[in-house]
Amino acid sequence: MRPLRAGALVIVSCLTLLSVTPDEARGAAVVVALGDSLTAGFGVAADEAFPARLEARLRTEGYAYRVVNAGVSGDTTAGGLRRVDWVLRAKPEVVIVALGANDGLRGQSPQATRANLEEIVARLRTAGVRVLLAGMRLPPNYGGEYTKEFEAIFPAVARRAKIALMPFLLDGVAGDPRLNQADGIHPTVAGQQAIADHLWPYLRPLLRPAK
Repeated sequence: MRPLRAGALVIVSCLTLLSVTPDEARGAAVVVALGDSLTAGFGVAADEAFPARLEARLRTEGYAYRVVNAGVSGDTTAGGLRRVDWVLRAKPEVVIVALGANDGLRGQSPQATRANLEEIVARLRTAGVRVLLAGMRLPPNYGGEYTKEFEAIFPAVARRAKIALMPFLLDGVAGDPRLNQADGIHPTVAGQQAIADHLWPYLRPLLRPAK
């Protein structure tokens, strides 16, 4: 990901309950994707963002789940922490926590970011939710020491809480102009599909068996 310029990230709320029929909703368990603009699907249609593409994969593979997109553009780990109660109202079985990119791009304290993530994970686990944490990395121009300390947050949180970790949400997507929009930050439709594909092996072990 390239560093954000001032004003480059539009603050748009996107708490989207993906479309399902009433019959499907009654029989489906819930996965929530808690994140920022990368999750919200900035610049693409709602059904092209990775949470929607994961839901499509779940149905294809025979899993009875619906996916709630709880992505808010511009959100930080502090903002995500404030939204945990909202997430829990959906009664999720699994939550994908994909936050931290904006913390890093704004140069926020790694200690504060880690503390927020640990509190998010703790509150979710106390509610009986299975958690998949998605890691994030920064471009090298943020400085070697800061980027290393930032990247280390996610495996440290996962180890301490004993939860599943996808090491890098944008694995295979970041830095590829074919998979990113003109801003160099937000994935295209193909990039969103790639995120869903790369998330799948980490999500699948957290699910109930397919029918």
